Amino acid sequence: MAIITTFTGKRPHRWLNPNRSSPSSSEFKRQKVSTMSHKKPPPLPTATTNATVSRISRYPETKPPLHREVHAPCSRPRKFDLSINSKPESSKLLVSGINHSLFENYQREKCSAMATIPLEPKGKEKDNHKEVVSEDSNVEDVLPVENYLVCLDTEVEAVNGSVQKQSTSSVVSELSNDKLKVVDDAAKILDTLSLDPEKDVSSVGAYKKLLQAVDKRTDTIGRLKFEIQLNEKRRSASRPKKDLVEEVPPEPFVPLTKEEQVEVARAFSANRKKILVAHENSNIEISGEKFQCLRPSGWLNDEVINLYLELLKERERREPQKFLNCHFFNTFFYKKLISGKNCYDYKSVKRWTTQKKLGYGLHECDKIFVPIHQNIHWCLGVINNKEKKFQYLDSLKGIDTQVLEVLARYFVDEVKDKTGEDIDISYWEKEFVEELPEQKNGSDCGVYMVKYADFYSRNLRLCFNQEHMPYFRLKTAKEILKLKAE
Repeated sequence: MAIITTFTGKRPHRWLNPNRSSPSSSEFKRQKVSTMSHKKPPPLPTATTNATVSRISRYPETKPPLHREVHAPCSRPRKFDLSINSKPESSKLLVSGINHSLFENYQREKCSAMATIPLEPKGKEKDNHKEVVSEDSNVEDVLPVENYLVCLDTEVEAVNGSVQKQSTSSVVSELSNDKLKVVDDAAKILDTLSLDPEKDVSSVGAYKKLLQAVDKRTDTIGRLKFEIQLNEKRRSASRPKKDLVEEVPPEPFVPLTKEEQVEVARAFSANRKKILVAHENSNIEISGEKFQCLRPSGWLNDEVINLYLELLKERERREPQKFLNCHFFNTFFYKKLISGKNCYDYKSVKRWTTQKKLGYGLHECDKIFVPIHQNIHWCLGVINNKEKKFQYLDSLKGIDTQVLEVLARYFVDEVKDKTGEDIDISYWEKEFVEELPEQKNGSDCGVYMVKYADFYSRNLRLCFNQEHMPYFRLKTAKEILKLKAE
């Protein structure tokens, strides 16, 4: 049998010979790889040209890749498009049943009428621009006036065959004759140029809102000016007339001498059971253990607070011309006063302020200080008879309305019981003092409370802060050891 060789354009398939064994997989791979070489194929015989062409025609023709359009970013569309260059296609989509020429004439007449409307507030003049502001948007579109200054004498026709004629020039002349009534004339123009209430898609209602927004903006500016002037008057009228001395004397901040520092240090290291001082008038004794509360970060106890308030009262008796006439209740007074069924019991404290015990009446005092213990926090209540107000001082700036109500009720009952007079406190102010030194930790509330009473009894403003607390602790310890407040 003869050898049949078929040319495929690459290599003759000699393995078709029956006397020749089929090629192995490795040989077939080698042949396949060899077809990818860059050698020129042997010339094709003319006998096989037709077969090659027919085989190639089975494959689809190669097509160039599709051209991909690249779109540049477009600007943000306006919320209310007032441009006169609106395309007929967009108008046909928006308005069905209105031909192109009618809608175009309507748009031009509308823009011409809008150009004559001054939208600027009073006090601002612009030559070539008008500003339209929407309440719902923070963007302001500035529209040139030249685009709208077109003189047209065309007439607008209605959709359903009804003819509604209105000359644009007459509308413009109407506006020019009366410029004071801008908003009313603008609404009249927009109503006149409207095509059909049911098919009018020209955003007339939205534009009316724009006109109202411009009017409201002008009113808002005037209203804000009036409110500013009113608030200034109120602020100047509500400022309390302070009788406090503005110049701070050096007495509250006199530093301790070396001998005084050594004496305080010895008291802190003394035996805890030892009685360091004893006050005869109040029968208060301070032991070494109770004295430890004056150390840094210590919580002041009742004995130390009550003894210091007694020393403040004695200081005022020594120098009445230098200090205010004040009374200082101890830390147990307020607890006893609110121990009744309705959180008030005047009878339980009625005998605390007799003329025999005090030698004076509370109604004669300038200020009455009441220590208040709020669970684990010390505050101060003040019956300010001099300034006719009830005050509450909290170093953490807390508010307790019950305290002021109880103190007001107590002062009325006290004056009634001691003098028989019904005092009128309806005009007295109830003040939660805000301009006061603020506590920055969780242990100095007692020191703040006694220093509030100290400075108020001096008729001084509260001119100290957290940095003075270590000094005030040492000074209070020194004054207690000497049984004399300075």
